Amino acid sequence: MVEFITMAPTAGDGAFIGAKNKTIGGRSVVDETAEREPTLEYIKAIAQAAEQGGFSSLLLPTGTNCLDSLAVAANLINHTETLNFLFAVRPGSMAPATFAKQFATVHYWSGGRALVNIVTGGSPTELASQGDFFDHRARYERTREYIQVLNKFFTEDVFTHHGEHFQLENASLYPKLASKPPIYFGGSSDIALDVAAAEADVYMLWGETLELSAERLSEIKKRAAATGRQLSYSISFQVVLGDTEKEAYEKANSIVSKSQQAALEEKNNLAYKGESVGVKQLHDLMENSKDKNFHIGPNIWAGLTQVLSGNSIALVGTPDQVSERIIEFVDLGFDKVLLRGFPHLETIKEVGELVIPKVREKLAQRQTIK
Repeated sequence: MVEFITMAPTAGDGAFIGAKNKTIGGRSVVDETAEREPTLEYIKAIAQAAEQGGFSSLLLPTGTNCLDSLAVAANLINHTETLNFLFAVRPGSMAPATFAKQFATVHYWSGGRALVNIVTGGSPTELASQGDFFDHRARYERTREYIQVLNKFFTEDVFTHHGEHFQLENASLYPKLASKPPIYFGGSSDIALDVAAAEADVYMLWGETLELSAERLSEIKKRAAATGRQLSYSISFQVVLGDTEKEAYEKANSIVSKSQQAALEEKNNLAYKGESVGVKQLHDLMENSKDKNFHIGPNIWAGLTQVLSGNSIALVGTPDQVSERIIEFVDLGFDKVLLRGFPHLETIKEVGELVIPKVREKLAQRQTIK
């Protein structure tokens, strides 16, 4: 059965994107969503709504504009009962021994509800502000070794590791984990696919068209098979719902209706000057669909990609339409679906009430027929 994931907007939330600026580290940047601050009460409400709505996991992002993912998870475990916390870490920002210790503590106190998301990239400017000056390939080679070291912490009593990036002598982890948690990982470049195939347990993709997603999935499956491994696969979308398809697209267009020109220019610069292959792929989808009002498939819309740099392709339509599109991606081979939207709290409540039950009901009916 498909598993549903959502995320916590720990950089802020709102009904509009790209409407305001904020200062981070002395730099003025476009704030994707600046209407709602990521207070404990707000993020707690999102976590509880996700749990009640049938989501299994909550992704806690990483970045200079986000709250610390580990600190957020440590707080939220006291306000939830079954929700897993998929918190992101950048290998260039935290030593594997430090992360393993913090992760194991949250995992232990939460009763095993902690998951790992390894994030290799980011804008070169942001990475440099954190002291990370590795080039693209070197970052992914470091990620490969980072995952290897984490898995040793998670599975071995005592180990010694002598690698290119990390050196550990007689390392061990307390508290010990009952079982190795899956490693979630994403990346679209050639080196990223190689690392995913060899080291990841769950490969995460940003949503695109059905056809492109099938191609991406086929490629990573082929590489994983060449290493003798089978992975789990996750796909991510924004969601905009309406009572009618027309209403849903009106709501979708409203989200970008207040975007500043600076937001569009900043996104263009990131896409063309940055190193992220995935960001460039989504940006090309957006650019090539302008004459179709960013429609790239039935109920699939690239309008948010004008401003957003990551997970930006949206499923837009009625709950029935969106549930049908999700099932089409499940049929491709995705067993996990990450859904989010603007504003996030209201969106995941709608998804939990109107979309997830429909997806599960339709998939269950198939099993009954078989």
